[in-house]
Amino acid sequence: MTNEQDIASAKRTIEKEIEALKIMENEFDENLTKALDLMQNTKGRVIVTGMGKSGHIGRKISATLASTGTPSFFVHPGEASHGDLGMLTTDDTVLAISNGGESKELSDILVYCKRFGIPLIAMTKNPDSSLGKAGDILLKLPNDGEACPLGLAPTSSTTATLVLGDVLAVALMERKGFSKTDYKQRHPGGKLGAILQKVSDLMHTGDDMPLVSEDTSMQDALLVMTSKMLGCVGVTGRNGELLGIITDGDLRRWLSTDLLHKKAGDIMTRNPRTTTPDVLAAEALKIMNTTGKGITQLFVMQDNKPVGIIHIHDCLRAGVA
Repeated sequence: MTNEQDIASAKRTIEKEIEALKIMENEFDENLTKALDLMQNTKGRVIVTGMGKSGHIGRKISATLASTGTPSFFVHPGEASHGDLGMLTTDDTVLAISNGGESKELSDILVYCKRFGIPLIAMTKNPDSSLGKAGDILLKLPNDGEACPLGLAPTSSTTATLVLGDVLAVALMERKGFSKTDYKQRHPGGKLGAILQKVSDLMHTGDDMPLVSEDTSMQDALLVMTSKMLGCVGVTGRNGELLGIITDGDLRRWLSTDLLHKKAGDIMTRNPRTTTPDVLAAEALKIMNTTGKGITQLFVMQDNKPVGIIHIHDCLRAGVA
């Protein structure tokens, strides 16, 4: 095979799968809204099931639902027939997936749903199949063949199934007003958890904040700055408002003067860059990196008063970069 032939094959596969997605896009009807209503109002969990490649895709759909605010887990049809049917309750909704709709392994789940009145969403290309007829709601997959040159290996059908699962998850997120904060609570680990941390998660508060009044002598201000080890000290007014900041850079600029006999208010840089508690730590880091002045810390403000301070090292230690 030549490179040109490989590229041509790749393009044919992609075009065939795109074609299946376009067909599905044009076939959406009121059943999509019915399925979303049912899933949104489910008191228990959305139980996803499917056999073979449909099962593999079903696991991903279930994981996506669970991580975006819709409680869900996957039940293998074979295991269901040997005791795992007990995982299903009448508060649940079952989403059963089979491209052709005739997976024999699903039969026990379908019967169980009918017997105990568990709502069933059928995801299949064949409305007249066993699954299509058993479902209370039908989500139709495109019946356009596979990208596989033999027309046998699940390719276009699994792509369409995966996309349809994403359609459900995203629509439910939008319906529920699912936020970045909600997402972070379900992704506390790894890079996603780090990126979604807020300034309030990392900032130093209370006695850990280096603060002095504008009348404080620089000798005392230096002691506070040194003891807090954040490379700066904030200067506040009579009502606790932040007037300015003194950094290591400010000290270097004043070294040739009678520094220790001055007041903090004489040395401070007024109107320093600040942030707020609800800002993502990544955004705070961006502020520090894009000012062009080598800022390594930001005071965190609420009602014009400092409630915390975040240092660039806090962001880096937390994996925010």
